[in-house]
Amino acid sequence: MVAFGGAFGIAAAVVPDSAVTSWTAAASDSSMADHGGMSSADTAETVTIPGVSLSAYGYELSPITAPTGIGESGEFSFQILDAAGTPLTGYESSHERDLHLIAVRTDGTGFRHVHPTLDEATGTWSIPWEWADAGTYRVYADFVPDVADGPDKVTLTRTIDVAGEFTPTPATTTSITSVVDGYTVTLDGNLTAGASSELTLSVTRAGEPVTTLQPYLGAFGHLVALRDGDLAYLHVHAEGDDPEDGDTAGPDIRFAAEAPTAGRYLLYLDFQVDGQVRTAPFVVDVGHGTEGTGTDDTHSDSGDGH
Repeated sequence: MVAFGGAFGIAAAVVPDSAVTSWTAAASDSSMADHGGMSSADTAETVTIPGVSLSAYGYELSPITAPTGIGESGEFSFQILDAAGTPLTGYESSHERDLHLIAVRTDGTGFRHVHPTLDEATGTWSIPWEWADAGTYRVYADFVPDVADGPDKVTLTRTIDVAGEFTPTPATTTSITSVVDGYTVTLDGNLTAGASSELTLSVTRAGEPVTTLQPYLGAFGHLVALRDGDLAYLHVHAEGDDPEDGDTAGPDIRFAAEAPTAGRYLLYLDFQVDGQVRTAPFVVDVGHGTEGTGTDDTHSDSGDGH
């Protein structure tokens, strides 16, 4: 089973780095002491939320170098720093990569999931980069440090402003069907706060089931979920045995998930066919107990999930 993480208690759509740093200043030593006006209970919840802090477990996401405006070609680079400020150079592979980099605009659009290259001499991660649209973006570095008695997973985040005019397109309706490059992906299953639920994502093309899904990052499907409002982050994979090279599957991909609280969630499914990875976005609502359903009759077919 995969859980959607701890309780989410932040309401801002754009979270400044200074704010999230103060919320989770105790993460490096797992302290539950009061800080920043928060109770110890609030602190305990906050430090377990993935993807709302630039520092956790003694690691920090460095300032990011990247193009500052749309249409500018350049390099996206950063480091993961330890408690002494030294760049981390040792990583354990997780889902077939040493580090996963996610970027998404704070209205949920412009989702990208890529894998930069590490310069082991400097501890710098980098990848060629260009922004397609202006706005404020949340960037997530998801990794496992290769250290004795280290954490099983660390997710750090920063915000980046990309210059230019833009109109936010927030998720105003739910969307359980996504069409991308001729593939239709449908999400089936109800998410209820506090209970484990099964989600099934089915891939078709021209009305026919797609049975040629290829492994991607060690699974036939790869799901990222963000809580609308605070953009807390969850990195999950499909249920089932790990596929072997050359295996194919489909049309269904299943995930077991648990949403801790009611609210709106943005989901992004990565799937691979014929060597090309595509992303299908969804928007689901989670209610309290039997009131909530992730797949209601009000939805829009959209390639951007909104």
